[in-house]
Amino acid sequence: MEIISDMLAIVQERGGSIKPTHLMYKANLSHSQMKSYLDELIVKSLIKKEETNKGSRIAITKPGRDFLFQYSRMREFEKTFGL
Repeated sequence: MEIISDMLAIVQERGGSIKPTHLMYKANLSHSQMKSYLDELIVKSLIKKEETNKGSRIAITKPGRDFLFQYSRMREFEKTFGL
């Protein structure tokens, strides 16, 4: 969950779209790890892959932004109650 949250936050911080290699470096993941996570996030519609004339990019979707918001609320709740 933490890795998924980090990946979504990185994409969000970059204006909602990022090159896959930049995401891999920012999230500190190997290529195979990132591919596995990206496949899962795409299946769950939290991100989408976009093809541009400059190559592919990863974009966060509305469900991805909603997940990130709810996950951050849950983390705050845990901190509040020391869980």
